[in-house]
Amino acid sequence: MNDGGAVPRSGAQERQYGPLGTALVIIPTYNEAENVKSIVGRVRAAVPEAHVLVADDNSPDGTGKLADELVAEDEQVHVLHRKGKEGLGAAYLAGFRWGIENGYGVLVEMDADGSHRPEELPRLLTALKSADLVLGSRWVPGGRVVNWPKSREFISRGGSLYSRLLLGVPMRDVTGGYRAFRKETLEGLGMEAVASAGYCFQVDLAWRAAKAGFHIVEVPITFVEREFGDSKMSRDILVEALWRVTGWGISSRAKRLLGRDGR
Repeated sequence: MNDGGAVPRSGAQERQYGPLGTALVIIPTYNEAENVKSIVGRVRAAVPEAHVLVADDNSPDGTGKLADELVAEDEQVHVLHRKGKEGLGAAYLAGFRWGIENGYGVLVEMDADGSHRPEELPRLLTALKSADLVLGSRWVPGGRVVNWPKSREFISRGGSLYSRLLLGVPMRDVTGGYRAFRKETLEGLGMEAVASAGYCFQVDLAWRAAKAGFHIVEVPITFVEREFGDSKMSRDILVEALWRVTGWGISSRAKRLLGRDGR
């Protein structure tokens, strides 16, 4: 174990890392009017030097308007108004591009519903000082979930295990969405080729980082089920994740058998 109970998973640990720079916490929203003010306020309290970008997919419940109000009150809060609901992956990719273009050194993924506790963000950022990517992990020692039915936990654990085995990645929590990237890591992942939009977006990025040889660390987190609003998880999202991960795994193994790169 190292900082904050972090568990190294891949990459060269002896590498020398430069300063992190300013962190941008990207919070995708769609109908999160009940949560957006609370989550932004908690981020600003937990890491006062960080900036926040609300990436709103034209929420019909007025989330974008509430985000504009936060922008007017706080110069470290920003909003990216998107045309419509295009999926979690598309929102994060847009947020990553906005953050890189505006000079941020760290890009953080965080859910709007409070399931990713902002109070744990300092530990992720501490671990990132000696890593390329830090995953907030539910499935390493010290990690846990709160208020989940056993069926949901089984699906999540099973999804991570299936992805690990099929893709050959070392991370315990491949599907989790609480992550901190160095800017250089994202620039090296080939984001322009990322097509996955839903649940498997997280698997896609983790797999790309592992294949690229980036040093990945997992920090235990407590994942808390949302109190307000509706979960965006659906059967279609799970099916998309299953067939994409299966396709990636089969393709990668076939390339290795043929003596090709497998990436």
